Amino acid sequence: MIVVTGATGNVGRALVRMLTGGQLTGGGHAEARVPVTAVARHITDADVPPGVRAVAADLAEPAGLRDAFDGAEALFLLVAGEDPHGILEVAKAAGIRRVVLLSSQGAATRPEAYGHPRLFEAAVRESGLDWTVLRSGGMAGNALAWAESIRARREAAAPFGDVGLPFVDPEDVAAVAAAVLRDPDAHRGATYTLTGPAPTTPRERAAAIAAALGEPVRFTEQTPEEAHALMARFMPLPVVEGTLAILGAPTDDERRVSPDVAHVLGRAPGTFATWAERNVAAFR
Repeated sequence: MIVVTGATGNVGRALVRMLTGGQLTGGGHAEARVPVTAVARHITDADVPPGVRAVAADLAEPAGLRDAFDGAEALFLLVAGEDPHGILEVAKAAGIRRVVLLSSQGAATRPEAYGHPRLFEAAVRESGLDWTVLRSGGMAGNALAWAESIRARREAAAPFGDVGLPFVDPEDVAAVAAAVLRDPDAHRGATYTLTGPAPTTPRERAAAIAAALGEPVRFTEQTPEEAHALMARFMPLPVVEGTLAILGAPTDDERRVSPDVAHVLGRAPGTFATWAERNVAAFR
């Protein structure tokens, strides 16, 4: 049994599908299905494939995770809540022996801004469980923030329009997690950085969505101040400032394409254009 937290999100939903026999990105197929418990704050049986156990629980309340973790051997864990040690203690008490943590590349490159992922990483490494850490770069799915404006006005707005970063397809993140969960011995104690195959700029990502739509999309460059005000509505200020620093003045490590997706999956990561084609219905 594998527990997948965040099972209704972009990565978690794809991971549940892959572990239970669904098709993988790139035309491959998942291996034999494994028993999965899908966990999210708001989830029902309608949100998961047939045969998957759905449990509504909150990582912010570790005591409430006991039922979700019962009988499981492995855990896919998001950075959520404030008590990673409490989550992992409940996991160990339930019999879980290994954990795959979805963290952020910023934990390495911007430690002052990404203290929360660093806290979870430290807790996982100190837990006594077998562990693997996946540090995701910026995800292609972040472009869904443009969905409403593209549908309504065929417009996308972002700061730093010509600064490129190698955004990663969430399905590639899920595919790496599935591979690690299925073959723990090969990935025990590893920390992987997950990126796409090449840097793309916000302007280029808007153009890729336009190409998928077959219609023009106007790109508008926000000022850093405008972007800060919008992001501060739903992100802690240190994370807002760290994110804007990455978007506007990325380090060499943040610009670099990591080999880790290809190392784990045996294929190149998907392009942003491929992500846009697969998700074009969100922008119509």
